[in-house]
Amino acid sequence: MSTTNPFRNTRIEYHLLQSFPVTCLNRDDVGAPKTAIVGGNTRARVSSQCWKRQVRLAMQDFDIKLGIRTKKVAEFVAKACVERGATEEQGADCGKVISDAFSKDTLFFFSDSEAQAFAEYALGKNFDSTAIKDTELQKVAKKTLNPAIDGLDIALFGRMVAQASDLGIEAAASFSHAISTHKVSNEVEFFTALDDLSEEQGSAHMGSLEFNSATYYRYISLDLGQLWISLYGVELEKAIEAFTKALFIAVPSARQTTQSGASPWEFAKIFIRKGQRLQVPFETAIKAKDGGYLQPSIIALTEYLAKKEALAGSLFGKQRDFTFGEDSSFSIDSLVGELKKYVAEVQ
Repeated sequence: MSTTNPFRNTRIEYHLLQSFPVTCLNRDDVGAPKTAIVGGNTRARVSSQCWKRQVRLAMQDFDIKLGIRTKKVAEFVAKACVERGATEEQGADCGKVISDAFSKDTLFFFSDSEAQAFAEYALGKNFDSTAIKDTELQKVAKKTLNPAIDGLDIALFGRMVAQASDLGIEAAASFSHAISTHKVSNEVEFFTALDDLSEEQGSAHMGSLEFNSATYYRYISLDLGQLWISLYGVELEKAIEAFTKALFIAVPSARQTTQSGASPWEFAKIFIRKGQRLQVPFETAIKAKDGGYLQPSIIALTEYLAKKEALAGSLFGKQRDFTFGEDSSFSIDSLVGELKKYVAEVQ
């Protein structure tokens, strides 16, 4: 493997348009669909964190072993210690000391191999929690983590360890908040529920839910240079395939049983390029035309990107570009194949 990063300052940019009918994909603190003011208009919004989590979980469908993001580090490590012969009390004590070395009442993102290595380290100390040293634990973690094996999501989405900054990993993937390309007003659904055993007429329960419908613009950037660093230059093609396919199938889970939203990408422009990241702001709200918002959104997206490419000139740094959604013979598998082909040529 070359020690020189062949993907320095190279990224895959996904510009996606995705339409949903009646849904509440991402709720705010009062249960209403999230919104944002863009260009002076209220737009529907799905937070980046919401969609990132679904993408992360969807990667399991593509033979990817995920890391563990939890506050229960102590319990997880304690179990691994007990499996190696520690008593329940020893396991609990070691688990707490190890957990406190990395995280105190906050979520910690770690891999199963790290947890097993921590337990092996505790075994080497005869499960004496007083002999466990923070600096030694950090060395164990730094030596053990290999995102290419059991923590690709850690490499993609990054982790910050405030108590051990050396263990921090820069995220390779960057997600914008998804926004509707057009003005949106939330609507209210009034509903009733009937009691099967009631002998009285009328509803047993009444309530209301807010919803909307929208064509969303999603922007995702995958920094290949950073991913190459985090994966130690291996399994890059597998990572790109799993990430791209997960992007395609992942949908936020809110109210899926009552307001099912299962719409795939309608249209996408995908670039492999070097240079500054480029997001389309859709500052001017799209107006419906030819029966909906999708077609005018496609025109606005492609025209904006073409103009920015022309203005940036050589600084745009385009290596490849692909259009998804117009040619039915160019499937998601075709796109993945082209992305992997590029990586293979460069490595």
